[in-house]
Amino acid sequence: METKNLKAELLSLGARVSGLDKGRKAGAGPAAGGMFLFGSTIANVPTQSWFVSASPYSVETENEGRYVIKRNGERIIEVKFPRAKFQALKTKEGIPYDKIALLHGADCLATTTIQTCVYWNTPKRCKFCAIELSLKNSATIARKKPEQLAEVALAAKKLDHVTHVTLTTGTTATPDKGINYLVETARAIKEATGLPIHAQFEPPKELSMIDALYDSVDTVGIHVESFDREVLKEVAPCKVEIPFQHYVNAWKRSVNIFGDCQVSSYVIAGLGESNESIIEGSKSLAELGVYPFIVPLRPIPGSMLENAKPPSPDRMQCIYERVAGILHDNGVSWRKNKAGCVRCRACSALPDFE
Repeated sequence: METKNLKAELLSLGARVSGLDKGRKAGAGPAAGGMFLFGSTIANVPTQSWFVSASPYSVETENEGRYVIKRNGERIIEVKFPRAKFQALKTKEGIPYDKIALLHGADCLATTTIQTCVYWNTPKRCKFCAIELSLKNSATIARKKPEQLAEVALAAKKLDHVTHVTLTTGTTATPDKGINYLVETARAIKEATGLPIHAQFEPPKELSMIDALYDSVDTVGIHVESFDREVLKEVAPCKVEIPFQHYVNAWKRSVNIFGDCQVSSYVIAGLGESNESIIEGSKSLAELGVYPFIVPLRPIPGSMLENAKPPSPDRMQCIYERVAGILHDNGVSWRKNKAGCVRCRACSALPDFE
């Protein structure tokens, strides 16, 4: 089996891992998984959701502490798990570094700068999100200070050869939607490390606020989640309140600021949309110079969609094949991206299909 197809299967079906660290339980992105390094790729594989117990894939120990991925008991490929040395350290105040930021993928430092969201305790909350669950579980702190993030980023660069940083945020009640705090934290990290930085945010009503990120951030993510407005109304009511044209304008402005392939949008498959909606939507993004970061739905335990089923690997491979062709035709590629989820690649097999 080709690595790209194996990755697509693992992202949809998960893997059974007994006696191993199963990764973080919750958070703002595709949590409830662990990072698997195999072949020439990395995958953020579900290990904790309900459907994983039925997966044909398992991870088992071979001699000398090596691990292999097996399918129905048959050996497929050796797998490694990234281990971050910096995550064992603490700040002067005694806060563990892993409550401030984590290693994502092979070489990306990631954090949610503000771990609360204005929509969380309202009917507008995104049903797939688990941003405040990690706070509830005491796995993180509510607000990461710029100086804390700079300290952790420097350690991650020195000890674990981290090469880029991803900053996310819960949407704030302020007009900038959290952008100003992203600027503050990004500046501190940039001054301390010089690393390329990616920032994710909801598009603000006044799009000129995005310009504030120009000096400290290299790439941005503005996530539409789904191109199907009926689906959005059901699973992400806060997102459907933003007119689609406003997203388009935000992407265009961001591409003007940061350049082609430096702007991305998460697109979640498996929320009830059609393949065509993803493919046509991705085409419109690629034509703008925006990377459609397509991921299968990750039902995170504790989220409102914890009992949902991810899309099948066959469906995902079909979407990836089609969209990879569109990216090629428009000169859009993960290889041109400087920082963030697109460069990390762990949560989507689309880069592997390019």
